[in-house]
Amino acid sequence: MDIKKVGVVGCGLMGGGIVQVTAQSGYQVVVSEINDALLNKGLWAINSSLSRGVEKGKLSQQDKDATLGRIKGTTTTTDFGDCDLVIEAAVENLELKKKIFADLDKVAPPHAILASNTSGLSIMDMARATSRPEKVLGLHFFNPVPIMKLLEIVRSIATSDDTLETGKQFGKSVGKTIIIARDMPGFIVNRLMVPQLLNAIRMYECGVATREDIDTGLNLGLNHPMGPLTLCDLVGLDTLAFIANGIYEEFKDPQYITPTLLNKMVTAGWLGRKTGKGFYDYK
Repeated sequence: MDIKKVGVVGCGLMGGGIVQVTAQSGYQVVVSEINDALLNKGLWAINSSLSRGVEKGKLSQQDKDATLGRIKGTTTTTDFGDCDLVIEAAVENLELKKKIFADLDKVAPPHAILASNTSGLSIMDMARATSRPEKVLGLHFFNPVPIMKLLEIVRSIATSDDTLETGKQFGKSVGKTIIIARDMPGFIVNRLMVPQLLNAIRMYECGVATREDIDTGLNLGLNHPMGPLTLCDLVGLDTLAFIANGIYEEFKDPQYITPTLLNKMVTAGWLGRKTGKGFYDYK
């Protein structure tokens, strides 16, 4: 299927990034938010990101203007009525996502593919909320979307070959490297990453080393671009706990049990960069 117009549900950190790379790749994009304030905030963030690209010489002013010209904001799902692909990028709440998919199924054209940017929730559960489960898949982008080169495509037991192939071609067209995962909790990347992050928290919690030394150890010892506690703050401690709990509920593997310190930090509202405080202070 030839994708010409893409819809994105949610213009937050992930949704806005998806909108940006999709529009930069030449697609017409419509993005929705629940109100004008959040929509304007998201569009402003996209504009700011593109402006930084111009300032650094990575993007011309002409390309920036053309990209913004391909983006339309909305607060109503009816504007997805002529999209070939709609990507949901709402918060990690399965019941909310199922409602969004049910609504999209009513307004998107019959040929349209519906995708979720979830980092670990069941694609099949979302697909069941629609009349087109064969046209539903996961398109898991990574943060920050304009920089990270990976796209994790998740295929449920109902996803058709044609849908998967279209998803792969779309991913390549927006400059991403594709990996394919089964519809299992955590998929590939989070299934591997979460135990490492939780172990780093446990080491800090029991005083094995300082947070700085733990981060420097993996940063320089394993050539990671950032240390695990810094990465926890970037991902969001609530998001990390949510993913870990979801994987644990499925497999009962103790390596996914969240440390006490992580649970207390989430309770305190110390969620990382997005709240200004996590393992490090960003205020």
